[in-house]
Amino acid sequence: MNTTSILNVINLSKTYHNVPGETIAIKDISFNINKEEFVGIVGPSGCGKSSILNIISSLDKDYKGKLEINKNIKIAYMFQEDTLFPWLTILDNVLIGLKIKKELTKDNKMYAIELLKKYGLYDFINKYPSELSGGMKQRVA
Repeated sequence: MNTTSILNVINLSKTYHNVPGETIAIKDISFNINKEEFVGIVGPSGCGKSSILNIISSLDKDYKGKLEINKNIKIAYMFQEDTLFPWLTILDNVLIGLKIKKELTKDNKMYAIELLKKYGLYDFINKYPSELSGGMKQRVA
């Protein structure tokens, strides 16, 4: 991996095994993303965009090919639909990942609250997802 590269995708392929056979979602694609590049993945429904993102973000580990990811970057992925737990408050939804990983600290919680303020959601931290608009739910997610 060169010094400007943050992600190299090499000969990536993904096949879904289903009844009655299999579906090829991605076949032998390669690309590089360098520092300070803005990249979009576009295409029609079912062409493999989400599959690529699931693999890069480590949500899917069943693929062929090679990923080289710069260890100094963090990868975040926002789902098309919000994935909030309806029984948790907005603040609890934001903190759930840290709680699961047992990394919730006072500083992390304060940082999360600051982000909610920044994105205009502070007044809703004790509300539930059903009480928010779709755009607000996306910002929380």
